[in-house]
Amino acid sequence: MNRNLNHLATQIGDFWDRGILPALTEYIKIPCKSVHFDPDWATNGHLQAARRLAVEWLRRHALPGAIVHDLELPGRTPLILVDVPGTGEETVLIYGHLDKQPEMEGWHPGLGPWQPVLREGRLYGRGGADDGYALFAAVAALQALAGCRLPRVVILIEFSEESGSPDLPAYLEAHGHLIGRPDLVIALDSGAGDYERLWSTTSLRGMVNAVVDVRVLTESAHSGMASGIVPSSLRILRRLLDRIEDPQTGEIRLPELRAAIPAQRVRQAQAAADILQDRLLQSFSIVPGLQAACEAPVEQLLNNTWRPTLSVVGQDGLPPLRSAGNVLRAHTAFKLSLRLPPTVNAHAAEQALRRALTADPPYGAHVAVSFEQSSTGWNAPPLAPWLESLTAEASRQFYGQDAVHVGLGASIPFMSLLGERFPEAQFLITGVLGPLSNAHGPNECLHIPYAKRLTCCVAHILARLGDEGIPG
Repeated sequence: MNRNLNHLATQIGDFWDRGILPALTEYIKIPCKSVHFDPDWATNGHLQAARRLAVEWLRRHALPGAIVHDLELPGRTPLILVDVPGTGEETVLIYGHLDKQPEMEGWHPGLGPWQPVLREGRLYGRGGADDGYALFAAVAALQALAGCRLPRVVILIEFSEESGSPDLPAYLEAHGHLIGRPDLVIALDSGAGDYERLWSTTSLRGMVNAVVDVRVLTESAHSGMASGIVPSSLRILRRLLDRIEDPQTGEIRLPELRAAIPAQRVRQAQAAADILQDRLLQSFSIVPGLQAACEAPVEQLLNNTWRPTLSVVGQDGLPPLRSAGNVLRAHTAFKLSLRLPPTVNAHAAEQALRRALTADPPYGAHVAVSFEQSSTGWNAPPLAPWLESLTAEASRQFYGQDAVHVGLGASIPFMSLLGERFPEAQFLITGVLGPLSNAHGPNECLHIPYAKRLTCCVAHILARLGDEGIPG
């Protein structure tokens, strides 16, 4: 690499301070919620505001020879492609998104989803870490490498990822020729086990979102008059959930929702667990005295990355405490978030879940099940030696620690789509969502020192590919 590493880090750090943080601050102020959370997005204009911010910033920080494709298909959210020419034959696709999760409750005093706050090296506010920084970091890496030999780089920024990327396939179909066939895909939308090394995601779980509604009455009744005669809809729903999940251990009982864990993924999980140990639990805002779901850190990681889990994320039919009367309610509905092993087909999981929840309903209650946002997970292709070497080298150079390769418990639907479209590509899936970054929840924040070093790692990998190409 024909660039002094210390100079590279200084240059990228300076660009973050003067060019990126002001833009991210303005971006956080925009309530550009994804289409699933803002059905009137086209009228409200917040996604378009984020788009204008990005395009105008790209013009102010133009990369030599780059072409900015500001794209929009009828009825769909926009998409930005930045095509940066290179000197070699290789193409690298760098991915990010600019749509956001909704507000959520529970922000600390002085913080809020659309209120950017810089505090102790972290930038708080919705979307900075997940993952508004990605576009700016990709440009920062390329700006720092001006004059170096580089591969061709295409930066892809979409605006519907938080809704499962429903618009991305149409853009790949209509404008995929602008991308070509990348040799390496770098996605900056993933997690980090700590802030002390480069983390590479090797697999992602799939997801089934379901609403199960149990109805026992056409209208609610006095609890003193009806209880003991009319069965409780909540008790019935609890029994139905017990068909899916062991209430003592959390183990998912449906065999269709489980998968064998590859030996390589077990070894990778053990290596990551040896590093993180009890910090896995401590990376969340737990209440004092809380114990982990299981004791062994490696089992925690495998539970989180290769085993199915069930979370109840919403409800209907239960009034808030302040307005709850002595009523036997007509129905109870739960929204379920079921995370699937990377290799389990989401549509097959839907059918197994529907059968389990609707077969022979207790007391003849009416049970309705509907689905939304289901997606199959992703398991990375075997890691090429050249990419393993580059990630290890970059992590050591800028963090002083070896890189770690491990699965992520979250779902990123676009990854299976990109994996299918670019089957010959290698993948570096990484990001800044480390401990207490709290993406999707209150108090989301971007760990700025980590993001700067991650940008340096991306620049280092691009420069080495430009200097040496891909072996073979």
